[in-house]
Amino acid sequence: FFPFSLQLCGIALIGLGIYLQIQLNSTIVIKNVASSGAPIVIIAVGVIIFFISFFGCCGAVKENYCMVTTFAVLLVLIFLVEIAAAIAGYVFKDQVRTAFDQSFRDGMKDYNKTKEAADGIDTLQRDFKCCGANSSTDWKSYSIFNGTTNVPDSCCKNITLGCGKNPKDADIYTKGCVEGVQAWIKNNVAIVAGVALGIAFFELLGIIFSCCLMKGIRSGYEVM
Repeated sequence: FFPFSLQLCGIALIGLGIYLQIQLNSTIVIKNVASSGAPIVIIAVGVIIFFISFFGCCGAVKENYCMVTTFAVLLVLIFLVEIAAAIAGYVFKDQVRTAFDQSFRDGMKDYNKTKEAADGIDTLQRDFKCCGANSSTDWKSYSIFNGTTNVPDSCCKNITLGCGKNPKDADIYTKGCVEGVQAWIKNNVAIVAGVALGIAFFELLGIIFSCCLMKGIRSGYEVM
C-alpha cells in the first residue's frame, strides 16, 4: 500500500510541475532557462518517484530483498537531491528577481519591435496590475515613449484604446511589475514547499518501512 501511495505522490509532483510551467509561460516572460528550470525539475522528480515506487511494490509483493534494497537506496538518493535543490533554491533566490528584471526590461526595449514582446508585457501588466519594471516612469527611458508621459494601454486601470496617452497618475498603475511578480512567486513557492515537505515525509517513511522489510526478509533467509 505504501509504495502505491508514493506513486500518487509522484503523480502529484508531475501535476504541480505542469501547473507551474503553465503559469510561468502564461504570466511571466523570462527569456532564459531559469523560467522553466524549476517546473521541469519538479516534473522529473515526480516521474522518477513514480517509477521507483514500482520497485517497492514488486519487492514488497514478492518479498525480494534485492528489489526492496534498490527501492530504499533510490529513495535516499532522491531525498538527498531534494535537499540539495532546496538549498540551491534558497542560495540563488535573489538571482530570480535580477533575471526577471533584466528580461522584463528587454521586453520593454522590444515592445514596438515584436508582437511576442508586446503581448508578453501587456499580459503581465494587465494581470498583475502594474506598469514598467520598477514604476510607470520606466517607460520614459525607451524609444517608443522617450521623452513623453505615455505608457502602454495595458497600464491603464480601465483599458481602452489610447488610454495610455498622457494619462493621469490616478488612471494608471504606477507600481512596477518586478515587485508584483516577486510577490506572486513567493505565494507559489509556499505551495511548492508545502507539497515538497509532504512528499519528503512520505519518502522518509518509505525509507524506514523499506529498512524494516529488508530486516524481516533477511531474518527469514537466516531462519531458512
